[in-house]
Amino acid sequence: MLGIIAAVLFFLAFLINAAEISTNDVFTSTNVMLIGLALLALHAAGVGSGWAARGRRR
Repeated sequence: MLGIIAAVLFFLAFLINAAEISTNDVFTSTNVMLIGLALLALHAAGVGSGWAARGRRR
């Protein structure tokens, strides 16, 4: 799930950069890209991959 959100944020950063949309200091294309990279790193680390059943070992 985090990988999909990261891909959407990368696409938004590309659109902001390609269309040269002037945004405030918070939503610049670089900031959106860095948030996407953080989400991609969390996805690669295994965060958000689902719940593990810990009480049911056979």
